[in-house]
Amino acid sequence: MRSKIGALVMTALTVLYIVLLGDKGIVMIASGHLAGVIMGSVLLVLPAVGLVGIVAELIFGLRLERLAKTLIARGEYPEFDLTLRPSGRATRESADAEFVRFSAATQASPESWSAWYSLGMAYDAAGDRRRARAAMRQAIKLARANDASALQR
Repeated sequence: MRSKIGALVMTALTVLYIVLLGDKGIVMIASGHLAGVIMGSVLLVLPAVGLVGIVAELIFGLRLERLAKTLIARGEYPEFDLTLRPSGRATRESADAEFVRFSAATQASPESWSAWYSLGMAYDAAGDRRRARAAMRQAIKLARANDASALQR
């Protein structure tokens, strides 16, 4: 719940920033000077790109949350046997050991969205955010194609 509140606060602050930036863009365009019109136009495009990014991230997060709820309801949410540092992060060795287990399950069942979800969690535990997000995108793609009920919760 804390992460949701954090995401909402950051989203609200970003939207406020975008609105203020867009307002400055309009003022610059209204100045009538060539440089002002060009800079104002850029200031209007950048907020649009920011909004698209925010919406995409929120949709990504909501879909992952639905998949997690589905796995919890089925009793299939991945369990990790990790040794934690005082900071709460997993040690590299224990995360790597868990990664091997979930990687093998994904290779054995490449069409299983739950295996890809678990692999994404293992990548995240190992600290590899880029691959974790890629595995989670694959889980969402497979769930949409093969198990639409997983995204309905």
